[in-house]
Amino acid sequence: MDIDIIDDEVVAQVQSKAAGKRPARLLVDEAHPFELDTYISSYSGRTYVDRLLHIITISPTLAPQALHLAIAEALKGRDTTLYRSIFYHYERAQTEAGDEVPELSTLATLDQRWIDETNNKNQAERQKLELELKTYSSNMIKESIRMAHRDLGDFYRSIGEQNSALKHYTKSREFCTTSQHVLDMCMSVIELLMEQRNYSHIATYVFKAEAAFDTVMAARSMMNPEAPAGSAQANKDKRNAEREKLQTKLDVATALSHLGQSNYEKAATTFFKAGPVKSLDDWAGKLIAPGDVAIYATLCALATFPRPAIRAQILDNENFGMYLEQEPYIRELLESYMNNRFKNVLEILERYSTRHYADIHLYQHVINLTNLIRSKSLVLYFQPFSSIKLDRMGQAFGWSIDELEQQVVALIQAGEIKARVDRQNKILKAKETDQRAALFAKAIKSGQDIQATNRKLLLRMKLQQADLVVKPPKGQPGATYSYGTGHQPELVAGDY
Repeated sequence: MDIDIIDDEVVAQVQSKAAGKRPARLLVDEAHPFELDTYISSYSGRTYVDRLLHIITISPTLAPQALHLAIAEALKGRDTTLYRSIFYHYERAQTEAGDEVPELSTLATLDQRWIDETNNKNQAERQKLELELKTYSSNMIKESIRMAHRDLGDFYRSIGEQNSALKHYTKSREFCTTSQHVLDMCMSVIELLMEQRNYSHIATYVFKAEAAFDTVMAARSMMNPEAPAGSAQANKDKRNAEREKLQTKLDVATALSHLGQSNYEKAATTFFKAGPVKSLDDWAGKLIAPGDVAIYATLCALATFPRPAIRAQILDNENFGMYLEQEPYIRELLESYMNNRFKNVLEILERYSTRHYADIHLYQHVINLTNLIRSKSLVLYFQPFSSIKLDRMGQAFGWSIDELEQQVVALIQAGEIKARVDRQNKILKAKETDQRAALFAKAIKSGQDIQATNRKLLLRMKLQQADLVVKPPKGQPGATYSYGTGHQPELVAGDY
């Protein structure tokens, strides 16, 4: 019996499951392994502490270990606000988790002496830099003013006052005298926006950086046009290396911006444009790890790309292969997906979900990406069949019949699968297409297109007969235009 009407309760369950919620607590057990030391060793600086703070918030099991690692890293810097926030995040986690998290006083105490000494040093440094800026502004030396704003931006960034840092970086633009200065300013702002996770503004400065870099390269190529052959080739290779390094950084920043705004297909496409791992240069670890690029790009591609594109963009991409080496399970995930081992695909996604939720850029998108990959897997599995029993399909995905039925119903209602569910016999049947009706519809559409084309040709003939075709002046090549249309006669549209 074919069922066309779905119970409201089933629909509500499917929608609830599809919507999903991020786990309030991160699972760390045999089924969800996660080595914090191994994971965090890929990072340094502020992102190192930011990622540990995120883990403290969502994982009571890892909170004590993350606390010690975060404190040790924070004491290497000069950001007292970040140091205080470590204790605040742990206290909040302890309040929410209760006895699962040890008391803060038994693990660490706030080093007030270090805070006072660091604040005094920061205050002295701030006064020195602001005095320099004031002096240079009085002397009206543009280059010195630019450098003063740049130094103040770097200083404020190091102490965690990111809004002030952004203010001074952008202010330095007024005093840039070369395209290289503009490029340096844009790269500093992009790094700051990535730290802030301000995804919507990254693309603006990426565009400005690309324009500035093109100008820089053009200027360098014009500086010594008559150089010896060997020297010219060396200069060309150097410029290409610089371009590859900068373009890789800009591609990664753009892709991260797309990911943060849930544009998964654009994110994957842009990640695959990135150059070799070495092109990340000082960004590797400071802002993003090569393994992160592999994870982000692969999950986004599996969620949005067709199989031929996945093979071409990932498996046959030598540059991206170096990123895949950083996370071996990602290659296993790809191979399982390409070989129709969908049960293994879902098991890998579940097993490494802790790794994905622990990522500060990815955790908000794990549910959406997993649902998209699951849906695509179901669609691909059913494509060759005209009908299939739900229990056989459930075995291929490791689900019960009820769980599978909920997933299939959601895909049918979304229009992803053109089929019906026989809920009595537990069979999924593809809808049969009336080939005769489809042929007639295609013939009628072709006739309508020909009719519209003929009307346009008749209009063209009538305009010529009435001498309403305006020809371009002699010596100026170009097509003729019909008076009163403003378009080339071949492109006149509409019914007449």
